[in-house]
Amino acid sequence: MTTALTIAGLVLAAAGVVGCILPVVPGPPLGFVALLVLSYAKHWKPFSPLFLTVMGGVTALVLFLDYALPAAGARRYGASRRGAWGSVVGMIVGLFVFPPFGLFIGCFLGAMAGELYAGRTGDEALRAGLGTLVGNLAATVLKMGVAGVMLFFYVKEMF
Repeated sequence: MTTALTIAGLVLAAAGVVGCILPVVPGPPLGFVALLVLSYAKHWKPFSPLFLTVMGGVTALVLFLDYALPAAGARRYGASRRGAWGSVVGMIVGLFVFPPFGLFIGCFLGAMAGELYAGRTGDEALRAGLGTLVGNLAATVLKMGVAGVMLFFYVKEMF
């Protein structure tokens, strides 16, 4: 049973890293669940309660930032409300048209389209599109970092 749980947890941890790129897979939460599975499989000895609590808090923070960073990037670069909504619609459309990179391209193009629809100039729309792209990339890098750390600790304590 321990071996099966350990392998299942490893699959979850690896899926957590992949999930940082594919938005339909919740990356960091899968990594956190993997840590819990390994802890359960090994009678709660590999990780301390403090470590699991901190990693749970980091997971929650990263989930929040995953939504907040693209919006913050859009605002920082001057996007309007229509530009922000355009980026959300663009991300969804891009995900289905050209997964997984369509997420980033759709975010950029959607923000630009929203800004142009709001009556902004081409330069302003381009700036807003770049802002949403930068925020989206920052969120992805942050998720990858957290999921990678969880995978590292999982593999370290697996044996």
